[in-house]
Amino acid sequence: MTQTPTIRILLADDHALVRRGVRLILDREPDLEVVAEAGDGAEAIDMARTHDVDLAVLDVAMPRMTGLQAAREVALRPGLRVLMLTMHDNEQYFFQALKAGASGYVLKSVADRDLVAACRAAMRDEPFLYPGAVTALIRNYLDRVRQGEEPPDQVLTAREEEVLKLVAEGHSSKEIAEMLFISIKTVHRHRANLLHKLGLRDRLELTRYAIRVGLIEP
Repeated sequence: MTQTPTIRILLADDHALVRRGVRLILDREPDLEVVAEAGDGAEAIDMARTHDVDLAVLDVAMPRMTGLQAAREVALRPGLRVLMLTMHDNEQYFFQALKAGASGYVLKSVADRDLVAACRAAMRDEPFLYPGAVTALIRNYLDRVRQGEEPPDQVLTAREEEVLKLVAEGHSSKEIAEMLFISIKTVHRHRANLLHKLGLRDRLELTRYAIRVGLIEP
């Protein structure tokens, strides 16, 4: 049986007590391990450069440099995913986190329930959004429609729409290939075409688009 590789995590929060609690949640999972800790955003960037980590879990509000500022730098490193951890159920912070390149936004109040799932989702290149965040995305979309900003008028082929729906539902390329009886290479080509046609960057944005156009339910 192949052993699941351990996800190496950088944890940044300016409160040592919070870091200890979050570390306990993560380290009790066999596939998660906190290998570096930071007390502010600037230290988190340094740790990301000097440690071999797969995922950075950053508190939004920290001294010297916030988690949002640090996320913009950390997310530039190839293969390193970012999750924001916060006490703020705040739409502005949430959208800033997405723009900064974060894969997910987890509330500290439910970290014991959501954080582990969010870490694993991030490593699968899947977005993790708490219910209030999904509501914020929909409200943002409706506001833009009311202001006359229509979604991109791009025609997708039936196959591209099928692939988009499955990607947004969280299926891997291998699973999509098996479900549609096509090769993984063809799945990758459809996904690249989707990103290009819709002017999007990654799986998270594809998921947001799929929610907006009604392909999947939030």
